[in-house]
Amino acid sequence: MIFSDDVLIRVAIFLLGFSGFMVARHIYKHKKPGHSPLVCPIKFDCHAVVHSDYSKFFGVPLEILGMIYYALIFASYLFFVFMPEALPEFLIGFLILISFLAFIFSIYLVFVQIFILRKGCSWCFVSAFISTLIFILAVLT
Repeated sequence: MIFSDDVLIRVAIFLLGFSGFMVARHIYKHKKPGHSPLVCPIKFDCHAVVHSDYSKFFGVPLEILGMIYYALIFASYLFFVFMPEALPEFLIGFLILISFLAFIFSIYLVFVQIFILRKGCSWCFVSAFISTLIFILAVLT
């Protein structure tokens, strides 16, 4: 069976959505009191970043918003892989729109880390990279 480029792109977005969810879940799990602290693999200060004043948006922790976003992408593209004709055009447009908004928000958060906090979180950078890839691939479908 030969897959079209569109199907491969949808599978890639599905996998990226799953990966993004797992990154956000990892941050969420280690941010909770009583768990081991969040460790950055490349010697950044993840703890300072994920506990900063910028770690919430309208009172909601960013890792929860990330899990919701990535779960929506994951579930939508899983469905989209197997039943692409069943998705209405407005839903496809909506997925591209939220991917764009997540991409813009990720850029903002990267700038906050670099220029305001002057600290970095490798998990946050990975999430921003995943968000960027999802947006680029979503536009290509």
